[in-house]
Amino acid sequence: MLFEGLELVSALATLAACLVSVTLLLAVSQQLWQLRWAATRDKSCKLPIPKGSMGFPLIGETGHWLLQIYSKIFSHEALESYLPKIQLVIQDTLRAWSSRPEAINVYQEAQKLTFRMAIRVLLGFSIPEDDLGHLFEVYQQFVENVFSLPVDLPFSGYRRGIQARQTLQKGLEKAIREKLQCTQGKDYADALDILIESSKEHGKEMTMQELKDGTLELIFAAYATTASASTSLIMQLLKHPAVLEKLREELRVQGVLHGGCACEGGLHLDTLGGLRYLDCVIKEVMRLFTPISGGYRTVLQTFELDGFQIPKGWSVMYSIRDTHDTAPVFKDVSVFDPDRFSPARSEDKDGRFHYLPFGGGVRTCLGKHLAKLFLKVLAVELASTSRFELATRTFPRITLVPILHPVDGLSVRFFGLDSNQNKILPETEAMLSATV
Repeated sequence: MLFEGLELVSALATLAACLVSVTLLLAVSQQLWQLRWAATRDKSCKLPIPKGSMGFPLIGETGHWLLQIYSKIFSHEALESYLPKIQLVIQDTLRAWSSRPEAINVYQEAQKLTFRMAIRVLLGFSIPEDDLGHLFEVYQQFVENVFSLPVDLPFSGYRRGIQARQTLQKGLEKAIREKLQCTQGKDYADALDILIESSKEHGKEMTMQELKDGTLELIFAAYATTASASTSLIMQLLKHPAVLEKLREELRVQGVLHGGCACEGGLHLDTLGGLRYLDCVIKEVMRLFTPISGGYRTVLQTFELDGFQIPKGWSVMYSIRDTHDTAPVFKDVSVFDPDRFSPARSEDKDGRFHYLPFGGGVRTCLGKHLAKLFLKVLAVELASTSRFELATRTFPRITLVPILHPVDGLSVRFFGLDSNQNKILPETEAMLSATV
């Protein structure tokens, strides 16, 4: 018994020594990291560097996806050609949702919708629905493990991510080869077509590996953040039925909605651009529920901020959510109020840096116009063809990481919408016609 007690004391002492060593190592590494960045201060500038911690080496740094996609992929002409395809994908999805008697998890289904949009519209792949479902499951596994610690051990997240990526790229390679062989009967150039042609114009034929990597980047660009924003849009229309009714009335006034459905072929970029209240709704969703928290920039030249120097070479994070929450131009920032962006109020008209859901500057989000187009078409189709209701007693709690989404999903029942259901209530018609 005494021997066992001594062994236990020895084990505890060893554990304590390890904990102390790790703590000291972390403390020393943090101080060295602090000194490393302090040494980069601009000696020609007399201002001090900002107060605060520089954190720990490596821990918490975010991997960067370098999306080198030509701007014409999201040009006006390209978006016009994508529009009917996006509308068709959304219509098919809403019909499927409405045909299911049980409630659906909107966030999960929105992920499937945006993945399907990327495959069918951006990439132009004709993958059978069963294979597409399997590909989506593999892609989800890849995304869930993409930011794992790079420790290649059996059953580790990193290993699962690698395996999922390999499986995904095999499926994508098959789709790419089929696409390259079938060039007849296409009525529009998708993003992958434009990417391939652009590389040829620059005198470089893309390899299969480059095509697979580019395909993954295009899917990634259209996937998670768009699913987040789509879920937020549906949640706000559930919370604010008057906003939905006002949106429906605008569609009638502008001739987009007749007899309970959107006019076939009636959606064009110019048509959507004329729907001012729709634009306000999308802007307010993106202001209050920006999918990502911010971004990073490298300082190219030392500058001053609130009496401190920000030295050249530093990495600086800007917070989109904090900017939206603290910008003095916005009144009652926690209230969902699309009319704040109306011509009569235009709370965002002064200044450049108080509304930036897609970032800003030369590195603004390349796909922002596609994302807004997708959200506008989704809103039009929701208002035109669907009746939907919350399937739980309360709305779910929202988490902000890794992107904004409902913690336990958003449970909603969808129903088909006939022309009578879609008509505005008489008691609200006067109010809506006065404000649209």
